[in-house]
Amino acid sequence: MTSGGAETCSETVKKYFALWDFEAASSRPVDGVSEVGEVKVSEYEMEAETDDKTTSENRVLCDCLHGSVHDKEHSPLMRAVLCCSVCKLYRFAAQDQRWLLVREQMSETPLSFSLPRQLLSMLSLEYRKRAQEVVDLRDLSPHLEQLRCDIISRCDHMTCCYQETLQQLETLSASSNFKASSSKSERHLQFVPTNLHSQRMEVTSPDCAGVWYDVTTFGAPADHHQGFRQGGLRRLLSRLIVNGPVSYSQEERSRARGVLEEVARLQPVIFGLAEELLALSVKVNTVRLQKVLDALAKQTEEFVHALKDELVKGALVAEHRHTAARCLYTCNGTPPGNTSANQERRASEGLLELTRAEEEYDAEEWDTVWANVGKSLNCIIAMVDRLKEKQESSKTSDPQDTNPHNSGSSPSSSMSWQEQLLPLVVTLRDCVREAASKAHTAMTFVLLQGAAAATVGQGSEQLVQRHHAVFSQAITAVTCAFILKLHDELEDVNFLQQLHRVGILAQFEGLLSTYGDELGMLEDMEVGVAELHKVKFVLTEGKSDQSDDLLPTLTGTWESLVVNVPLPPENFSSLPQELREGHLIQLHPVFFNIGINQQQSLAERFGDSSLQEILNQESCDRLRAYCNQLQEKLPQIANLETLPELLSALDSCVQTRKRKNVEVLWLAATVCRRVRGLRLTSCKSAKDRTAMSVTLEQCVLLRERHGLQPEHFSAALDAMRREGCRLENVQKNIGCRRFAFSSVQLLAFPKHYKPPDGTYGHAQT
Repeated sequence: MTSGGAETCSETVKKYFALWDFEAASSRPVDGVSEVGEVKVSEYEMEAETDDKTTSENRVLCDCLHGSVHDKEHSPLMRAVLCCSVCKLYRFAAQDQRWLLVREQMSETPLSFSLPRQLLSMLSLEYRKRAQEVVDLRDLSPHLEQLRCDIISRCDHMTCCYQETLQQLETLSASSNFKASSSKSERHLQFVPTNLHSQRMEVTSPDCAGVWYDVTTFGAPADHHQGFRQGGLRRLLSRLIVNGPVSYSQEERSRARGVLEEVARLQPVIFGLAEELLALSVKVNTVRLQKVLDALAKQTEEFVHALKDELVKGALVAEHRHTAARCLYTCNGTPPGNTSANQERRASEGLLELTRAEEEYDAEEWDTVWANVGKSLNCIIAMVDRLKEKQESSKTSDPQDTNPHNSGSSPSSSMSWQEQLLPLVVTLRDCVREAASKAHTAMTFVLLQGAAAATVGQGSEQLVQRHHAVFSQAITAVTCAFILKLHDELEDVNFLQQLHRVGILAQFEGLLSTYGDELGMLEDMEVGVAELHKVKFVLTEGKSDQSDDLLPTLTGTWESLVVNVPLPPENFSSLPQELREGHLIQLHPVFFNIGINQQQSLAERFGDSSLQEILNQESCDRLRAYCNQLQEKLPQIANLETLPELLSALDSCVQTRKRKNVEVLWLAATVCRRVRGLRLTSCKSAKDRTAMSVTLEQCVLLRERHGLQPEHFSAALDAMRREGCRLENVQKNIGCRRFAFSSVQLLAFPKHYKPPDGTYGHAQT
């Protein structure tokens, strides 16, 4: 290494520091007041011969790097989502006598606590609304009343629990943006992702003015607090009782509320108009009576229209089955599955009768009920028409009576009208009352069963909390990755069209074994990642460029979640119209996992790795579907022509069933970057195996995309692992600058996933 090269690299470091208010290794924001974290900067230079020309080129590169740092890293969006950065600078020799200046940056994010807090608030609000909804239900049968009590109790408990957790997180987030791996089992941190960081690499060369590569790293989304003795979410959810509450969608529950509101509004109106009609029939006033009759007909037709919703009929059948089944099993005296042969026979006969009753009920009963309302109204209308005809006939036969309002006003005539209308009005009221009662029963059943399915039907309180916590960790990490990708690609029209027309791919890379506790973590992570398909992003205009105005927010419900991502006003104004108008951006998650440690060796030799094989094959199919959609809708995007070849290689690799086949991860990452997707990498705590994966990926990118000399590949890899950001990550988590591997453990690791000597040996994981 020549003095000229070293001097140039030092100048680079000085220029980088010039962008920060730097004092005694403390990083301060632009206001120069509050200390926000520690920035450590190191430099590393590969040995090579340099001359004056090379040194001159390096000075140009330093200027480029200085400019890119200033322009990109200090943008309002990056200031909002990244903090407490650690940076490393390298100078590597490339082919054709060129130099690569590489800047490695690892950052925390305030999203680690911000998004979990929002999710907890949203869930608490949903539970409160659900409890209030069932509190308002009336006239329930005894077993439904008990179900209502169970729902209210569950909602109250979950609300209380989540509010307590929320208060603790609000206190912690005031002083931290980071959950260390040593804290992953703490109950109040269940919802916070472990060791979440943005890992960014910028590469600058004479022909490349600053290219960024991102990987979001975090501990596998899993509930370490509850542990994995009974397995993870995948296994626990499969054990839920299938015969739970009847499931109704959010749209159906909204319709049920609408029907109840219409019935509650129209029934008293119809009764009032019917009474007014009878009152007018005492002293016949045909003009006013006709107006009231027209109003009665209109309101009754609206009532019947509300009742004709197919949801009412289906709910009545479901409620009928539910009640009859309970009666059947109560009469038998024992639940199904625990009966004698004679009881089984009686149960079978009873179920056959129940099925027949359902068919009859479905075919006739409800249609008859709402039809009777219309028929009774028609009878009243027909009777009024007949009475009016009689009145007209009477007027013709008695020409001396010229007052139309007084004709037929004799006592005998008045009594005749009321006597003839009264039974018909009573019939109408009875039919309306019966229809309203059945509709109320049906729609109450929908709302109660919907609330039950969303609470007690989800399993135990512990299982529900595990479900929510794992999802919270996953959505926080993927939102961070999305914002970073959006920041880097905001000026690319094709990328913005891709968001609008296809959505964005999120490729999760797992390094978990399929043995012991890590199998439970894998089962947790698989469910958390899979449920991200219900998440959508929407781009909004931030109120200002201030960091607080650019933090993402959550809206929607647990079943349909929307992440609102604010952009600085100047960036938002340059978006395509569809995105400015709030088009929802679909998220397409895939999850590939390859265990690489000594526990995976045990799983492959003595255990079971079938879950890993299933996940990889399913993700391969989903990845192919996304790529096909992208090629179909946006064929003009460059570099897509080699996708079929890459996908075929990945599919073949997945089906090979080779032990510790890390090529699956390499190919999946290559496809992801080719389609400009989000890259996320996890192991148990994202500090050891994740460090090996991230540094390997960075060096592969330098070799394949930027011409890093092949003979320097291993040295560059060792340099990043010995001096780079990931060792700082270990220090942050466990207070020791050594990866948690032993020499014996590393014997089982694939070749490129082993750290250099002197960087490992600590026993804590």
